[in-house]
Formats: sequence, C-alpha cells, structure tokens
Amino acid sequence: MPEKLVIIPTYNEKENIERMIDTVMALPGDFHLLIVEDNSPDGTAALVKTAMSKYHERLFIEERKGKLGLGTAYIHGFNWALKNDYQFIFEMDCDFSHNPDDLIKLYSACKHEEADVAIGSRYIKGVSVVYWPMGRILMSYFASVYVRAVLGMKIMDTTAGFKCYKRKVLEVIPIDKIKFFGYAFQIEMKFTAWKFGFKLVEVPVIFTDRTAGTSKMSTSIFREAFVGVIEMKLKSWFRTYKR
Repeated sequence: MPEKLVIIPTYNEKENIERMIDTVMALPGDFHLLIVEDNSPDGTAALVKTAMSKYHERLFIEERKGKLGLGTAYIHGFNWALKNDYQFIFEMDCDFSHNPDDLIKLYSACKHEEADVAIGSRYIKGVSVVYWPMGRILMSYFASVYVRAVLGMKIMDTTAGFKCYKRKVLEVIPIDKIKFFGYAFQIEMKFTAWKFGFKLVEVPVIFTDRTAGTSKMSTSIFREAFVGVIEMKLKSWFRTYKR
C-alpha cells in the first residue's frame, strides 16, 4: 500500500523540476511524488514525463488546462492522494525554498509523534530565512502575527506552505469547500484543521529563497490573505466543526 505522497504544483519550473524530482526520489523511505502541472509554456510537463520512465510507479503528473491557482492545485492533489490511498500527504514548493531533506522530519512528526498536521516552520526558533530582503522577512513575520491575533491559533508560521497531513485530516476537512486559492489558502487549511480539533505541530526548518525561476508572489496574493483572515474568523462563528 502506498504511504507517502509529496504534492508539488508547477508553473514554469523547468530550471528546478528535474533536480527536485531526483532529490525527492533519492530520499530514504520511498516517497512518491505528484506534480500538478498548470500548462507551463516553458516545457515543465515534458521534463516530468521524461523522468517518469526513470521513476516508474513513484512519479506522477496531473496536467491542468491553465494557471488556476495554488490552492486549487493542492486540492486537486489532495483528492488524487485520497483516491490512491496515501496515508501521509505533503505540500512542497518546487523552487528549493523548502529543503526536500526536511520531508523526513515532517513525516516523523506525523508518523512517530503526535502531529496530525506537521508544519515546516520558519519562525518557531527565531527567524530561519535565507536570502530574503529584510522587507519581505518583516512582511512575512508580521503577517503571521496578524493571523494569530485575528484567528487565535498558537502557530508561529501561519502562512507556511511546507506541510504534512495525516490522511484523516483531509478526509474530515471539506477540502472542496476551501475558498481561497493564493497565500490565504495556507492559512485557511491550518485554521480549518485546528477548528476541527486536529493537532498542529511546528517543525523547525530553514527557508531559502529560490535561486532559479521566477517567484509567483504578488501584492494581490498578500491582499487576499489580509482580507481573507477576517472573513475566515467571521464565518467560523456560524459554522459547526464536528468530526
């Protein structure tokens, strides 16, 4: 039975995708990898398909018709993971800002410790970010402060996108009703899991800014998160969270 699936959304990641695939496939523990590909014009999908012949039955691709957003890519991947009976489902970026070696730590937190959701945290031990300008570090850090203040979660890195979920979390959360698609998606998933009573545990990681390819971050994504957090809080007052 398959156990561990890493989901990586891609759009124009030809500079990173082959090295990322080889790195994840080389990890101990038989990780499987699903690439959710949003019709990249740079040929990312072709590189994945070539690698699939090398990593038969461990590497998969789901192709979509266009750039549909980070949140929808992960939801697509979550549904695929549940359909194919994976027990531990991971989110990770393709640009090596998340160190693939840390997948083992996230897995251990869910498999051998008490976590239902393990979060690769940049801020649980100070600030562990490399190559970010100070302005972006401050924006990210105080975004988490703002989210904690509004939503009440005791999570230091509320916007982190490097995570491991136990299968049962994604079975309980109505993932197809998750509203936000950008930066706020990561917050909404944590908040919903927390409201359902799941155990969220932060695992310290070092975040390294991408050195190849182009960042997908924009001011509109931050704006969505700022307004979205208030909307999440208001809606939670009128919602019942029962497993």
